[in-house]
Amino acid sequence: MVRDFSAGNYRFIPSVFQYSAGAAADEGHEIERVRFDRLVPLAEGFARAAKYIQEAGRPLTAFCACELRSPAAFSEEGFRAFNLHYVKTLSEWGIFDGATNPVARSNVCPEIDPPSEPSFYAFSFTRPTGSKAPSFVIAGGAEAREGGGTYVERTVRYRDLSPEGLREKVRFTTTSQMENRMAAFGFGWKDTTGVQAYSVHDFHHALVDELVRRGALRSGLTWHFARPPVVDLEYEMDCRRVMRETVI
Repeated sequence: MVRDFSAGNYRFIPSVFQYSAGAAADEGHEIERVRFDRLVPLAEGFARAAKYIQEAGRPLTAFCACELRSPAAFSEEGFRAFNLHYVKTLSEWGIFDGATNPVARSNVCPEIDPPSEPSFYAFSFTRPTGSKAPSFVIAGGAEAREGGGTYVERTVRYRDLSPEGLREKVRFTTTSQMENRMAAFGFGWKDTTGVQAYSVHDFHHALVDELVRRGALRSGLTWHFARPPVVDLEYEMDCRRVMRETVI
């Protein structure tokens, strides 16, 4: 499942054209996460990320993950149109080759005070280190199964907002998305330093059994009151192991 992206000094889990399922730094390198103090429009965010990465003495190909915020959930057609626009910059940076994209990503939609256009919340890149500690970023994953078919066909408990429906959505995302992706790199919840959840629904009834008992909250949980990026998806997560985090 895992492939090398030597130009960026990281490995990744191939997924769809717009993002990978996760990125992990090569030996001798670490991932640094940089969060913007305020949301930054997409084009400006790419420009500021490029400046930061280059000033750190790194090539743009070191860009390995990003966290985006969008005004509202997309239709399937609208999401594809956005993604085709998004990957243009990655092509210019020598990262996206037209078919395979090594960059992990989360893209969610704040329910309250959303941005007026797609914007950057954070990005990550690799840099040399003398530390032996591994680092990785797992892309955002929601309750949609991998593979072909529409989101309607692939979504777990589609449009079911009952307590048990939400529990199953949380369970699927925790195990089939986060745990499987970490396992591809040889990691698990015990390795994480940060876990984020995105939903506008109350999922506390699932918290203990589906997250706490599995060890997912060893470093706590950051809950963003936001929707996944496609209409009728209700719960998303991402996670990471990153030793160096900065706010700019």
